[in-house]
Amino acid sequence: MKEYSEDEFLMLSGLQHYVFCKRQWALIHIEQQWAENFLTTDGNILHDKAHDGASFEKRKEVLISRGMPINSYELGISGTCDIVEFRKSHDGISIFGRKGKYKIYPVEYKRGTSKEDDSDRLQVVAQALCLEEMFCCTIEKGYLYYGEMKRRVDVEIDESIRSKAKELIDEMHNLFKKKHTPKVKVSKACKACSLESICLPKITSQKNATTYINRMLEEK
Repeated sequence: MKEYSEDEFLMLSGLQHYVFCKRQWALIHIEQQWAENFLTTDGNILHDKAHDGASFEKRKEVLISRGMPINSYELGISGTCDIVEFRKSHDGISIFGRKGKYKIYPVEYKRGTSKEDDSDRLQVVAQALCLEEMFCCTIEKGYLYYGEMKRRVDVEIDESIRSKAKELIDEMHNLFKKKHTPKVKVSKACKACSLESICLPKITSQKNATTYINRMLEEK
């Protein structure tokens, strides 16, 4: 089984970018371009709140870790979990320095509400895959906390979504090695993207720049 070196690690958070838009992911993670808008700023504030306070605390039968660094040598990714909960369970795993056994649950904080696509869920699944490798365990469930909804949504981690996450991460590695930024079709999602002015989707979706310019002149 191939293992990646730490120099080859991709950002785990990039998986959500990749599912939302492959071009957005490439602009950020290959070309190192970024721009803030209200949505990204609001999301950053929510993540800061999740990481605020003690890095580790205990609430009754639950151990809570905030801002935990995670990685997977098998998948070649690394990142940070907003929250990881260790809940006491007779069929869990042992934690060094702690009595009893625990089951592990990653919790990811997001602004807004639940999405129709799998972008948020896949990020939690990727976190679970890292934690499984690090703690030699199996994680069956994680959670997404949405700021606008102010509640958690269950994320069932079954074989289907595990396979999808691994396949997408493999695609990310292949594009990263090629240093390739793909073109995409213009969609409604482009308006909410903080990189719209950098991406220029209407221009890049054309076969060439001359075609786009001529069309714009004709419309005038």
